[in-house]
Amino acid sequence: MSRIKDRSLAPSGLQKIQWVRDFMPALSGIEERFRREKPFAGLTIAVSVHLEAKTANLGLVLREGGADVHLTGCNPLSTQDDVAAAMDQLGVDTYGIHGVDPQGYEDLLVETLKCRPHLIVDDGGDLIALLGGRCAEYGTRLVGGCEETTTGIHRLRARERAGILPCPMMAVNDAKAKHYYDNKYGTGQSSWDAIMHTTNLMVAGKTVVVAGYGWCGKGIAMRAKGMGAEVIVTEVDPFKALEATMENFRVMPMDEAARYGDIFVTATGCRDVIVARHFAVMKNNAIPCNSGHFDCEVDVAALANLARERFPRRANIEGFRLEDGRVLNVLAEGRLVNLAAGNGHPAEIMDMSFAVQALSLEWLARHRDGLDRRVYEVPAELDDQIGRVKLAAMGLTIDTLTPEQEAYLAGWEA
Repeated sequence: MSRIKDRSLAPSGLQKIQWVRDFMPALSGIEERFRREKPFAGLTIAVSVHLEAKTANLGLVLREGGADVHLTGCNPLSTQDDVAAAMDQLGVDTYGIHGVDPQGYEDLLVETLKCRPHLIVDDGGDLIALLGGRCAEYGTRLVGGCEETTTGIHRLRARERAGILPCPMMAVNDAKAKHYYDNKYGTGQSSWDAIMHTTNLMVAGKTVVVAGYGWCGKGIAMRAKGMGAEVIVTEVDPFKALEATMENFRVMPMDEAARYGDIFVTATGCRDVIVARHFAVMKNNAIPCNSGHFDCEVDVAALANLARERFPRRANIEGFRLEDGRVLNVLAEGRLVNLAAGNGHPAEIMDMSFAVQALSLEWLARHRDGLDRRVYEVPAELDDQIGRVKLAAMGLTIDTLTPEQEAYLAGWEA
């Protein structure tokens, strides 16, 4: 039985789902095959990803493959109530309500896991955390699962090292079809789409500080530069810092960058990236926000302690007035700005990411009897297959190695 906010919102959600389905051709091709072959017949799948239209499409594709699908969100501010209502109307058990508090959010995850899934799709490691603890009783049928994010994979590998990983997991985020495409181009576009829509301000002419120069940070910095901003990158990795320098970005510690930035975007996957000492020197009306998975990169609690007043400024913008009169503007409570204050990645981007999810789940189902409780890489043949399907959907072709070229690359004789 679904737990959603308002079933009357379904018509709007159905429109959103149909719109993105028209722009996700790789997933549509997989759906057509799944409908014939039913690789998930008899299996139950729990999906915890940002509950919006592209995720809904993944849920429908998995159901066409024969799965009993149970859908929930991975962040209460990214859940779209109309999409949740639409999925309920379409017959998919859905557990998601926008804006619930942390306890309410966990309760929805627990309700989802009561289906005792064979397979899971996780985003940030929340389902795995519950299945390895409070909800262990619901994991008795687990075959395996997929993890969508860099942050989640860090946690999976830590669990594997500690010997407490509840089931085999696929590192979907590390697939080429995911991090080359989704993390860089998806995060780059969707973060700025949300920031610009929420603030209604220019990017050109501003100084943008990007914390972290991994794949997500690269996309954010690239798009900011393209729109005319001066970009500063902060890093802890010397080689990523050198790479940013070679791309003509300024590189410095956050302690220094905090004085210059007009807009700050964190994308590190770590905590305490922007903290009290940084707020203390920021410009009046500076805008800190986060594109990392969890809301611990920008220390909003520390900012609240410094402020003599906090007040709403616009939808998804909260102002914090400091003792000296400066105001700092936090977007989306410090949560994922591209989803909590926007629509997330474009449909064409999530087409690739969710194609990886769908094929990885199929691989897990087919190999269920021979897997250990560890983190598996997405098989290279699946990755390449998705890339070729996407190229074909875009009307593009590429060269193919001749047998002589393959032998040259593989051998040493030449």
